[in-house]
Amino acid sequence: MTRLERVLAQLRLYEHPLLNFSAHAKGENVEVLISLKDSCVPMHTYTFELHSRDLDDPQFEWSFQRQFYDALHDYVVEMFVRTPQDRAERQVKGL
Repeated sequence: MTRLERVLAQLRLYEHPLLNFSAHAKGENVEVLISLKDSCVPMHTYTFELHSRDLDDPQFEWSFQRQFYDALHDYVVEMFVRTPQDRAERQVKGL
């Protein structure tokens, strides 16, 4: 099984009503893509790269799940259009 096939097999274990998951080879590594399904709001595709050392690790399935959940968390956080930190920036700018 190639590294890409190994990642695609893991991604098939996950199903989400709002998100699509895919992957492609990127040299020795594999890039995973997370995107919104049928969104009326334009949103970027989130990507993260799995390095060959992680892909070849005997504990790959566990490390993949950790990296995948971390990426999902980061993607959702990036979707915020306003945060408390933005308020502080607006005050500095006098808005």
